[in-house]
Amino acid sequence: MRKVRLIIVFLIVGLLASCTSPNDSSNPRDETIPHEDLIELTLEELSYYDGKEGRPAYVAVNGMIYDVTNSLFWQSGSHNGYSAGRDLTDAIINQSPHGLSTLTQVPIVGILVESKD
Repeated sequence: MRKVRLIIVFLIVGLLASCTSPNDSSNPRDETIPHEDLIELTLEELSYYDGKEGRPAYVAVNGMIYDVTNSLFWQSGSHNGYSAGRDLTDAIINQSPHGLSTLTQVPIVGILVESKD
C-alpha cells in the first residue's frame, strides 16, 4: 500500500511540475522531492496545521499537502474565507479563479492519507 502511495505522489508531483513555466527558476518543484521527506497526515492531523498561534499552515489538494505558511496570501492561516488545515480540493479546482496554478509557488510537504498503517 505504501509503494502505491509513493508512486501516486511521484506521478502527481511530475504532473504539477510539468504545468510550470520552464523559465521560472524560483519554482520549488525544480528538484525532485525525496519521498522520505514527505509526511503523511490524516484529515484530523492536518487540522492541527491551521496557521494559528505560530503553527504552520498546510492545505491539501488532490491528496498532496502544501505548506502555505510563508505565502503572503495565507496570512494567519486564512485566504478568501478558507482556512488552512483542511482539504481544499473542491474549492481550488471548482471555485478558485486561479485553480491549481498558484500551488506551484508553495512547497509540497506531504500526502493526505485516510488512516495510518
